[in-house]
Amino acid sequence: MAATDPVLETVNAVYLSDSRRVLATLIRLLGDFDAAEEALHDAFRAALEQWPRDGVPANPRAWLVSTGRFKAIDGRRRRARFDALDDVGEKADIAVVDPAAWADEESVEDDRLRLIFTCCHPALAPDAQVALTLREVCGLTTEEIARAFLMPAPTLAQRIVRAKAKIRDARIPYQVPAHGELPHRLDAVLRVIYLVFNEGYDASSGALLTRHELSAEAIRLGRLLVELLREPEALGLLALMLLHESRRAARTSVSGELILLDDQDRALWDREQIAEGTRLVEQVLSSRRFGPYTIQAAIAAVHAGAANAAATDWAEIVGLYDVLARADPSPVIALNRAVAVAMRDGPAAGLVLVDAILERGDLKDYRPAHAARADLCRRLGRATEARASYERALALTRQEPERRFFERRLAELGT
Repeated sequence: MAATDPVLETVNAVYLSDSRRVLATLIRLLGDFDAAEEALHDAFRAALEQWPRDGVPANPRAWLVSTGRFKAIDGRRRRARFDALDDVGEKADIAVVDPAAWADEESVEDDRLRLIFTCCHPALAPDAQVALTLREVCGLTTEEIARAFLMPAPTLAQRIVRAKAKIRDARIPYQVPAHGELPHRLDAVLRVIYLVFNEGYDASSGALLTRHELSAEAIRLGRLLVELLREPEALGLLALMLLHESRRAARTSVSGELILLDDQDRALWDREQIAEGTRLVEQVLSSRRFGPYTIQAAIAAVHAGAANAAATDWAEIVGLYDVLARADPSPVIALNRAVAVAMRDGPAAGLVLVDAILERGDLKDYRPAHAARADLCRRLGRATEARASYERALALTRQEPERRFFERRLAELGT
């Protein structure tokens, strides 16, 4: 029976709002990603057939989980040529058989958290963690993920298939880590979310500077994690993403050209995102249980709080980078601190630090390091060195707006 328009709209709305929740629970009940995805689609097909006739159930989510689970069991029974559910036995590999487990609201929310940690398990390769999280937790299609990361869809599909096989073959548990394991495992989840955000906020390659659909998914995933697990660093990461995202509209011109932070029209910054991000930063800092994401968010909040570039409190930013360098030392953080020192103490002071980083070889192929050196040399009037560094940065970039920006800088320097 064809669904009437109102029922079709209801099914579509439930799919958008609850399909990831239903999938998470089906994965727990069936013990298999692919079986759960097939069961999810079977359940929604059944809804299109039955809801127009019988009415929309009082609890659509529980109905969908129950329907999907039993359709999967029936399919396994037919394939195994068994006649009764009890005969399926261990072949069905059903994780849970208590009907209350898939109808309970709290259990469903726990399943979403389990799914996040499973997709971001450290046994999976980092790129597989990202792909699987976007596919299973966020619900992006394989084609959407492949398009966002500029790779062939079959390549991306194979990556996801291998990740699922790894989970199955290595018997990776579908569970939230124990309290003692949580800090380490949470860090992997936060890293995946931030990788997704960064690819959306500052694309690694392609014709556009940003990919809004990816940064939006990362923020949505960050909100979900905070909703399910209010750990301080999860709040800190959400704050960091919101504060960066608030500048999106000002980061490119109408024609898509890159606009640096100092030259951005701050009237275009999203004040609601800034207010929410700043509030979260203050909340986490007051708890005294913060880490690198919160410190980076605090730095972003200083930028967001400045009425214009000249009003930026660079001394506070350098101080925050000092704290960040102790909490999470890395060459990239050292580079960002060097740029802040240049803004506080002048380009010569910053150049000394940048040159020391490059001489160590830590960031010899890191495009932003050469771009930073080029800008400092330009400001100091050292045109020959600036040109060489811009050419090196240009050779390393795969992003068209950035390529055009470096070419403009080189043209300004002349031959």
